[in-house]
Amino acid sequence: MPERYVSLAEVKDLLEAEEGKRTVNPQQRSALEHAQAIVRLSSADTEKLIADLKTLKFVTDYISCKIADMLPQYPEDVRAIFAKERVNLEAGDIKNVIDIVGKYL
Repeated sequence: MPERYVSLAEVKDLLEAEEGKRTVNPQQRSALEHAQAIVRLSSADTEKLIADLKTLKFVTDYISCKIADMLPQYPEDVRAIFAKERVNLEAGDIKNVIDIVGKYL
């Protein structure tokens, strides 16, 4: 199976499904509790958000998952997500990301 990036919402769903089948180990339990506390969107909405974000040419698969997990609402938050990337973000790019995220909040 090829590797791919997954959102925290998808991790939550996977761990909840696994928990229904068997006893999860302590690390999985901790990850599930973290995901349940942090995730604000459903998996379906998260997938739609990621798809919308991927329409922006400067957003990679990795970045789209990070944005979906963090749901930035301010320009500083968007800049922090892109800090390690080799992307020169303009004000319009940041506004586009915030606008797309805003549709799902």
